[in-house]
Amino acid sequence: MAVERTLPTSEAEDLLDLTRGLADKELGPRAAPDEEAGAFPRDVFALLGRSGLLGLPYPAAYGGGDQPYEVYLQVVEELAARWLAVGLGVSVHTLSCFPVAAYGTEAQRAALLPDMLGGSQLGAYCLSEAHAGSDAGSLATRAEPEPGAVPAPRAAASGGTGPGAPPEAPGYRIAGAKSWITHGGVADFYTLFARTGGPDSGREGISCFHLPAATAGITADPPERKMGMSASPTAVVRFEDVRAAPEARIGAEGQGFAIAMAALDSGRLGIAACAVGVAQAALDLAVAHSRERRQFGRPVGDFQGLSFLLADMATQTAAARELYLSAARRRDAGRPFATQAAMAKLFATDTAMRVTTDAVQVLGGSGYTRDLPAERLMREAKVLQIVEGTNQIQRMVIGRALAREARTAAGAAAR
Repeated sequence: MAVERTLPTSEAEDLLDLTRGLADKELGPRAAPDEEAGAFPRDVFALLGRSGLLGLPYPAAYGGGDQPYEVYLQVVEELAARWLAVGLGVSVHTLSCFPVAAYGTEAQRAALLPDMLGGSQLGAYCLSEAHAGSDAGSLATRAEPEPGAVPAPRAAASGGTGPGAPPEAPGYRIAGAKSWITHGGVADFYTLFARTGGPDSGREGISCFHLPAATAGITADPPERKMGMSASPTAVVRFEDVRAAPEARIGAEGQGFAIAMAALDSGRLGIAACAVGVAQAALDLAVAHSRERRQFGRPVGDFQGLSFLLADMATQTAAARELYLSAARRRDAGRPFATQAAMAKLFATDTAMRVTTDAVQVLGGSGYTRDLPAERLMREAKVLQIVEGTNQIQRMVIGRALAREARTAAGAAAR
């Protein structure tokens, strides 16, 4: 089913055409075999970087594409429709770049972003812990300030020493572990959130760090054995007596939680776009099967039972797309969008789960086999209801926003 898109510029239309061609040629044929083998497609991310698709929402001055989120998310959707491991990987990488792009110093941006956005580096976002998943404010990984000089890391972009504070400034000694990290063990850098305040400092005691994967003391456990997305490694990443220069900190001490939440607001839109891509792929598969499969002398899609099911699948997928695009346009206009991002993530991922399940039903017995991608899409859809804030957390975010609005309205009425 052709997706009709309204794009803001002819450049954006060309970008979507480039993405579709690349995805059809490089992603579609590899998705099933590489998922079966659990093979991480690092070369695909390098290709996306060379094609200008890894830094779309970031400034061109640092190697980005200067594209609005409305366009970037549609690129992610197209990638995810062919191979979720790649679409979600682009979303996670974009999330990992956000702190440097939005909160880094000018020197940090100039030194770090070109390689991060150009495809030579792939990022991972290290927030969740075994006992601090949804409750990120209670994370236990520590970054203890320590006195004395700490050698600044060499900046890959310039070949010199890292930008920022003088060498006599205190650095940090980091210890802890992060769980459920996409690209854990294969990333080139880790965006890490660790506690720099006291044990009872809560959200105000968390800071953000940019750490090259080659830093001594950073290791990753073997990848988790997941029900889907086997080509995308998810692993525990351990930080054992890691020494970080002061230049590794992004933003001010204690600003990390605010940075993390701001990044996740945008990241949830990326997950919503991935979910719509998966739902669209399942819908296309189901519609094609309904026209090709014949029973009782006619295509099975002519029977009302299946026809109505397909109609619901198409409606839900289209509605999910419009919801994430509406939130993206609010973001692009500089308007608050956190609640709308939560709504988009909630609705789109629930839609993906429902549509992929129905696609398996439409295909019948063949849908339950690995000969067709329907069962893989169904397994992949499930994780989207969990990552970057479970859908229960999204409902909490939305519910709290409604309560705030009600209190504000009541206060205004009382005045």
